[in-house]
This record gives sequence, structure tokens and C-alpha cells, in this order.
Amino acid sequence: MEDLRLDSLSGVGPVSTKKLADAGIHNIMDLIVRGPVEISEITGMGKDTTEKIVDKARQHLVEGGLISKDFVSASEIYKRRQDIGKITTGTNCLDTLFDGGIETQALTEVYGEFGCGKTQLCLTMCVQVQKSKEEGGLEGGVIYIDTENTFRPERIVSIANTNDMDPQKVLDNIIVARAYNSAHQTLILEEVGPLIKENNIKLIIVDSAVGLFRAEYLGRGTLASRQQKLNHFVHLLSRIAETYNCAALMTNQVMTSPDVFFGDPIRPIGGNVVAHTSTYRIYFKKSGKKRIARMVDSPHHPEEEVIFALGEAGVVDPEDTEKKTKKTAAKKETEKPTKKTASEETVKVPAVETPEITTTDGPEQATVETPEVLALSEALDEKFSDSVPTDV
Repeated sequence: MEDLRLDSLSGVGPVSTKKLADAGIHNIMDLIVRGPVEISEITGMGKDTTEKIVDKARQHLVEGGLISKDFVSASEIYKRRQDIGKITTGTNCLDTLFDGGIETQALTEVYGEFGCGKTQLCLTMCVQVQKSKEEGGLEGGVIYIDTENTFRPERIVSIANTNDMDPQKVLDNIIVARAYNSAHQTLILEEVGPLIKENNIKLIIVDSAVGLFRAEYLGRGTLASRQQKLNHFVHLLSRIAETYNCAALMTNQVMTSPDVFFGDPIRPIGGNVVAHTSTYRIYFKKSGKKRIARMVDSPHHPEEEVIFALGEAGVVDPEDTEKKTKKTAAKKETEKPTKKTASEETVKVPAVETPEITTTDGPEQATVETPEVLALSEALDEKFSDSVPTDV
């Protein structure tokens, strides 16, 4: 947009514009997102200068109605929040937990152990956000920051087909960035500003947000440095969501706390830095073939649990899975050949050649003249004749 260019600010000349652009700050919104302290560090400009530039940028956005004024009434905030976009999860259970869906201008964190459905939720939201507003979407694109190499376009295709959407169009509206280290992960997030405006991005996904920091900063000696960099990353993600009016969804890994003897020992990674920055915090855990989602922290949601499942459409309601299972079982039952009862079965008796029987004189004597019978009879005669005494 023309009015968001850096040179549209008074006092920002070509030299300052070039310094800011070289540092990855391309428009006025980026000034608000990054803040004066960070801009001073990455550009070499004086802190007083960057504070003036950021203040002018804030006033410019207030005049344009893009951000709120310094002092507003609670009624105005309440009215504005009625217009906040929500992205449906495609399930009744999770929509109930989120009170309608994942919100824009907020950072939603989902943590849990492996295989609990975190990535499946992310892939499902990549499709749901592209639906029309009448269907619960925002008709926008997605930026997917993949830190664990878990993004699978094949899964997107299957979810899109289940929702009767064109898989090719859905894939075209997803921008994937593969992060290889924590510094690269932060750099990617710092460069998303122009992409958000150009591609109508309504959802930013980071899967997972803390994994690379956890892998690189080992031991207690690096804990302070890790937390500082992690703090910068999650705050940047939160400010981007609020400034650009898009939803931010990040997943988080967990650890097992050894000092917990009763209750659930699972704890999310990142400590209080991540806990305080996340607007909504949800805990996913396994329960057999089903999954449990619990709202752990929220400014206004009640702390409750819901049960969901994983299926062809990504995250689904448990009832849908049961219906599909029953339908599949019924289909197999109809295709299975019916077994006949013992009375209905026809027993086939092999044909046996009936030997010729000749009877001797007398009504009660009969001999079967077959070669086997004759041979047996001769053998018995010889045996008994040898055993009979000759002097009797």
C-alpha cells in the first residue's frame, strides 16, 4: 500500500529508508512490530532517532485507523472485538473449546507429547482458513514455518478432498518456509511482513516454535541466552498477529518433570517466557485412539476439556469417527459371503464302487468276494491251521 511506505513518513529520507530496508524493515507496520530498541541494534541508528521514527509510524497508523488510539473506552474495545475473525477447526468439540475457532490478533499455543495431534491441527487449519466466511474461514492464505520437517502436502490434499475443496488451489495458498536453525527461524519471521500483504495471509503457523532453540542451547549455562532469543521470537510472532490482523498458531514440545509424584508430570518447554506471551494455551494428550484438548490458559475462556479424534479430514469429532467405523463395518458385512447352516449345506459323498456280493446257501451267511477280502481270508486260514494241534 502507498501510505505504508517508509518514505511517506516525515523525517525519513532515502538514507534512513535504505538502512531500514537492508535490515528487513520494508513498511511502516514493520516499524511497529520490531520496536525502537531492536531497530537501533540492527541498523546502527541512534536510539533517540529510532524512537522518533517508531512514534511517527504509530501516529500514522492511528490516523489511518489501522491500530487503536492510546486511550479508548471499554465499549469501543468490546465493539471492535465483535469483528475479530475466527477460523473454525471443522469440529464442534474444538470450536466449543475455542469459543468459535482460532482468533485473529492473538497467539494460540498448543503443546503436548508426540502423536497427540498438534501437527494434524496445523494441517487442518491450513485448509479451514481458506474457506469462505460463511463456512467459518477467512478466505486467506497461510505462512507455515516448518522447523521439524513435518509438513506433508499429501495430507493437505486428503484434507482438502474431504472438505470438497480444490487441492491445487489450497496448496497454492500455502507458503512453506523450512527453518534449519533458531537464527534462521527468527529471520524468516522477520521477513514475513511483505508476504502478508501481498498474499492476503490470515494465518501464521510455527511447528514447532521451541524445538530448534531446545536443540541448540544445551545446559544451564546457555539457559539465559536461549530464553532471551526465544522471548524475542514469540513476542515478534504475537506483535505480527496483532498488527497485521491475522491468527498465529504455534506448537510446543513438552518434557517430563521428575519432581512430580502425583498428577500429570508433562510440562511445556519455554518456561514463563512462552507462558506469559501466549494468548491462549491448550494442552493435547492421548487417550487411546481419541485425544483430549484442555484449555490451560485464556483471558476469558473457561478451563474445560473436550474429546476429539484424528481422521481423514484432520481433526474430527469423535462421533464422526464412530459413524465412519460403523459404516465401514456394515459395508464389509454386506460384502462378506453368507454362511450356510448345517441343515442348508449339501454334503457331497464321494462315489464308492459297490463290490459284487455273492451269498452262500443259508439266509444268514454272506461273503464279499473282493481281492482284499480273499487275501485276508487266506492269511487267517494259514494262521489258524498252523496253531491247531494235529493230534486232536
